[in-house]
Amino acid sequence: MENLTIVKDKQYYKFCMYGFFKNLRFFEPFFILFFIDKGLTFFQIGTIYATKEIAINILEIPTGVIADALGRKKSMITAFVAYIVAFVIFYFFNTYLLFLLAILFFSVGDALRTGTHKAMIFEYLKINNWLNQKVKYYGNTRSWSQFGSAISAIIAAIVVVISGNYQLVFLVATIPYIADLLLMISYPNELNGDIQKNDKLNIKNSFVEVFNQFKISFKYKAIWVCILNLSLYQGFFRSSKDYLQPIVVLAVSGLPLLHIENEESRVAVFIGIIYFVIYILSSLTSRNAARLTNKFSSLEKITNISLLAGILIGILSGILVYYDFPIIAIILFALIFVIQNIRKPVGTALVVEQVKSDILATALSIQSQFDSLLSAVFALLIGFIADAFNVGAALSVLCILLLIVFPFFRIRQVRS
Repeated sequence: MENLTIVKDKQYYKFCMYGFFKNLRFFEPFFILFFIDKGLTFFQIGTIYATKEIAINILEIPTGVIADALGRKKSMITAFVAYIVAFVIFYFFNTYLLFLLAILFFSVGDALRTGTHKAMIFEYLKINNWLNQKVKYYGNTRSWSQFGSAISAIIAAIVVVISGNYQLVFLVATIPYIADLLLMISYPNELNGDIQKNDKLNIKNSFVEVFNQFKISFKYKAIWVCILNLSLYQGFFRSSKDYLQPIVVLAVSGLPLLHIENEESRVAVFIGIIYFVIYILSSLTSRNAARLTNKFSSLEKITNISLLAGILIGILSGILVYYDFPIIAIILFALIFVIQNIRKPVGTALVVEQVKSDILATALSIQSQFDSLLSAVFALLIGFIADAFNVGAALSVLCILLLIVFPFFRIRQVRS
């Protein structure tokens, strides 16, 4: 039974501050606008996003081996060093090729960090015999991450308004990441976990294992239909969510918001407010996902309906942007974020129910691989169409294609 009383010692607050600092990614609300400001085409931006997704996918295997060899603490330290290098390149340089280099460093950081800190939290609970606090303990520390995301948008807007450009947000983002780097150094060595020796054979075996997992997934139709249903929306969301930024630019253009003459500053204020509201809505949605799920007769039903709803909203948002109704499109776009935060916990629960326990880890791994693969493909497609027409057309075309394939990936109510 879960213990609702948690011990808030010094390490607990370190865990909380990690999440808070980690989510102060001031550049995120302006990422695409930064690239546009540097003269990149939408297709070039799409290749940067695709490079990130593919690199994370490939790097997860060798970085996992490195994490075993170095230990979790050194892996996290290395991750934050990689992030900081990426931010410095984005700040000081202005060329497409160097942006690709920066995104590779960023991918190394993501590949090393993802899942590692969560493992450190559970290691700490295990050491102290507090595993009966795990849900509430992890939930409390995670809430600081959500709080960080919300205020990050506001701070980022202030930075852009003061500086008058998007580039400074990368330099400012190094501050919380340096703080997290120092925080990692202060973590006790006992959170490292078991440190193992690895060689070229182990790395090769890891790649072979991933290939075998793909073969396993296609032996069971229910598994890959479920996985692709989840990955279609995840890929769509990850590849399109930042295109909210140029839509905001369309809405703000010529709008005398707060009597601010500088257009970048007007955009920054509007984006800061919009992203703050979206992150708050996302947080509330995540907390109430279970209640929303209970209103449906099955996990399959809410998964299918949410995918269809997201696709239709994407089509409508694109049409509204194409015909110059960006404000309504922004409101609809916010729903795409809300749906994502419903699908994430529901999707994990559905995979757990759909597959046998002995291949659960494989199914979750395969889903992660497909998420990245589809995100990369969709990012390139959006960039190509946006250059040929505009962002609205790109969103609509992608979602129409998803609507066409939807019947093939509708999940039937079949267990294990």
